[in-house]
Amino acid sequence: MKIKVKDKVLVADGKYKGKTGVVMRVFEKTNRVTVEKVNIRTRHIKKTAQQAGQRIKYEAPFDVSKVMLICPNCNKAARVAYSIPKKGPSERHSGRAGKKFRVCAKCHESVEQAISKADNKKKS
Repeated sequence: MKIKVKDKVLVADGKYKGKTGVVMRVFEKTNRVTVEKVNIRTRHIKKTAQQAGQRIKYEAPFDVSKVMLICPNCNKAARVAYSIPKKGPSERHSGRAGKKFRVCAKCHESVEQAISKADNKKKS
């Protein structure tokens, strides 16, 4: 799956089209994601002898095909591509392959490095 936790995404289809948020959870098996403050549902819990009834609001997951990654470099919603760096002459025979990483399809910049830099700025 090309969308990961902590990615900023734009909802491109459905009831919440145009809203943006951060991915909270990714469900690989069912191809679904949960986005912060999008697709909010209400669950009614019946009262019991121990506790009163209540209503709980939560973000429900929806299909990953409805979201697009917002590139941290160009700040536009874009598709995600994969890129594998070319191996040098010393790495060809050692068996070490280049690590696959995600790339913005519009600006062709790495998405992985930009997200980690943004997280480091928030921590300091």
